[in-house]
Amino acid sequence: MREGALSKTEGKKAATAKQAPGNRAAETAVAVSRPRPSLQGIGKMPARDRAYHELKFRILEGRLPPGTTLLETEVASLLSLSRTPVREALIRLEEEGLVDVRPRHGITVKALTVDEIEQIYQVFSALEVKAAQLTARRGISAEDHKRLDGILTQMERASQRGDIESWSELDDEFHSELVGLCGNPRLLSMLRQLWDMQYHARRAITKLRPLPLVSDREHRAILDAIAAGNAEEATRLHQAHRDRADQQLLSLLRQRGTTPTEI
Repeated sequence: MREGALSKTEGKKAATAKQAPGNRAAETAVAVSRPRPSLQGIGKMPARDRAYHELKFRILEGRLPPGTTLLETEVASLLSLSRTPVREALIRLEEEGLVDVRPRHGITVKALTVDEIEQIYQVFSALEVKAAQLTARRGISAEDHKRLDGILTQMERASQRGDIESWSELDDEFHSELVGLCGNPRLLSMLRQLWDMQYHARRAITKLRPLPLVSDREHRAILDAIAAGNAEEATRLHQAHRDRADQQLLSLLRQRGTTPTEI
């Protein structure tokens, strides 16, 4: 997601890469497909990177909600930075589909309709399924399997106590770790960008989700197929999982009666 600031998962992978240069997980040391927003290390960044990361954090966390319109000077004042690094940051954010920039009129945080989110997921899920297939073909180490198994155990415990928010964070971590082993950094970069675009909408319905008991079973089956090196079965299971989960998310967004400016 970012250059500079690392999420918790990214930092852990980077440390692993330094300790085990021959490990396959190290090949994609900071490749995370579902990154969580973070301001870690922002104080040490150059002004243009600080502006980019802080604005992105505010947008993804809803502190600058969709539909928010600000002049470039207002953004600079908000961040206590000059207009030059802010302008560079806004160009990057526009390229990533998070804001619309209009010369002399400032910026508007993009609001997505449910139909647009559905289009994003059609691409995101196809890429994630492909990544899982590649991971199964490459195989995973005993260490990788143990780490992924541990995340699933934590998810199952979160389900049992009805802690949907913790489960959702672990779900992101599991999928990130899993597809991060696929060995295709270009695919992971595309996943990260698509994830950023719909992150706020997904958070909006987290507490509306039913207990994810079906997802827990599906995750176990997917991991078993990947650990067995059965790429065909892993692909089938992951596709079925994504189809069901995506439809559930979109259904919850529609039931919520969300308008484009609320997402």
